[in-house]
Amino acid sequence: MERVCNWGLYPKVDAVQFSAANYSEIADIVKANDTIIARGNGRCYGDSSLQKNIFSTLSLNSIINFNETNGIINCQSGVFLSEILNIIIPKGYFLPVTPGTKFITIGGAVASNIHGKNHHTEGAIANFIHSFELLIDTGEVLHCSKQQNSILFANTIGGMGLTGIIIEVQLQLKKIETSYINQQIIKAQNLAEIINYFEKYKDTTYAVAWIDCLAKGKNLGKSILYLGEHTKMGELNKNPIRNPLIIQHKRAINIPFYFPTFVMSRLLIKGFNFLFYNKHLRSKASNIIDYNSFFYPLDGLHNWNKLYGKNGFTQYQFVIPFENGLEGLTEILTKISESNCGAFLGVLKTFGPKETFSSPLSFPMEGYTLAVDFKVNNKVFQLLNQLDEIVLKYKGRLYLTKDARMKADTFAKSYPNGLEHPHKFSSLQSQRLKI
Repeated sequence: MERVCNWGLYPKVDAVQFSAANYSEIADIVKANDTIIARGNGRCYGDSSLQKNIFSTLSLNSIINFNETNGIINCQSGVFLSEILNIIIPKGYFLPVTPGTKFITIGGAVASNIHGKNHHTEGAIANFIHSFELLIDTGEVLHCSKQQNSILFANTIGGMGLTGIIIEVQLQLKKIETSYINQQIIKAQNLAEIINYFEKYKDTTYAVAWIDCLAKGKNLGKSILYLGEHTKMGELNKNPIRNPLIIQHKRAINIPFYFPTFVMSRLLIKGFNFLFYNKHLRSKASNIIDYNSFFYPLDGLHNWNKLYGKNGFTQYQFVIPFENGLEGLTEILTKISESNCGAFLGVLKTFGPKETFSSPLSFPMEGYTLAVDFKVNNKVFQLLNQLDEIVLKYKGRLYLTKDARMKADTFAKSYPNGLEHPHKFSSLQSQRLKI
C-alpha cells in the first residue's frame, strides 16, 4: 500500500500498485482483483486513474515496430510520447496530435483521446489510431480496430480506461521536413478580438491562446494568440541549420520542493500576467522556433506542479459550442475575474467536429475550450460549482482527464450517452460520477 496522486496532487489515496510486462501475468492480476484501473505516468490531473488497485503500465515500455516507409509506429502502452519523438523526428515524422506535455504514455493518450493545438484542423488522436490490443475483464487480449471489435475500439478511445487495459497501440504519424515551427504571435486586447482572430486564422494548423483570466472591463479576455506551422526545408535556407531534424534537448529547471501557499496569490498572478502580456512589445510578430518551445514550454520546468503547494491544484477545462462562445466565455471569465480565486495559466483553443470512432466519454466537440488552473481550496470548489452551472447553461461539458470534483448530476447532463463498462475496470472518478 502506498500514497498515490496524479499531476494535480489532489486527491491523494492509499493504493496497491501492480506491475508486470508479461501479458499472462497482467491477466492474472486483473482476474485476482474485484476492481482495478490502469495508470501510466500519472499526468492526468484528478482521480481518473486512481483506485484502491492500480495497474501501472510503465513496465510496458517497448517500441515493437516503426515502419519508416508508411510512418506507422507500434509500441506498448507505457511508452512516453517523448520516447516516440526521439525515434521518429530524425526519420522525418512527428506526432499527429500532442497535448502540452510529452511526458504522458501513449496508452493514456488513447484513453483520454488527447487533443492538441490542431484539433480544429486535424482532430484528436482517435483519427490516427490504426488499432490497439486491449486486455479485458476475462484476461483475454483482443485486437481492436475499425474493422475488428469496432464498438470496443470506439468506446476505448476516450473511454478513460474503463473498458480494459490498453497493451499495445499502432499509430499513424505525421510527415515533417524539419523539427522546427513557424510561429506567429498576435496580441488581442479583449475576448471579442481573440475570437475574431481564431476565426480569421481557422485554417492555420496549430492555434492556441494564452488568456489573462483576471482581466476585467474592456480588457476582459485579453490574450496572446500563438499560431504555428511545421517549417519546411526551403524556409530554413534563410536561417541555415546544420541538422533540420535534430532532437532538441533542453536543460530543464527542477522545482525541488513544494512552494508556500502565498506564491500563487492573486496579486502575484496578476503581476505575472501583466509582465507576460507586455513582454511582447509588438502587436504581431513571427519567428522560427524549436518544437519543444512551441508544443511543450512547461516541460522545461520539471515538477512545476509543486508551485501550487502541497494541497495541489485542479485544472478546470470545459468546451462550449461556437454559437455560445462570446456570450458564454464572457460570463465565465467575468465570474472568474470577480472572484478572489487566483486563476493561473489560462489556455483557449478551438475544437473541430467530434471524431467518428471515439467513446461517448470523449471530450472534444465543436466549440471553444478553455483550461484554467486553480490552487485547491474550499473557495475554489464553490466557484467551480458555479462555473459548472454556466457551462451546462451554454450546452458545454468538462474534460474528464482534468476533472477531480465534478458532481454526478453535472456529468449526466453533459454526457447524456454515458458508457456501459465492466465494473472490473473502475476509477474513483467513475464511481464519483456514477458512470
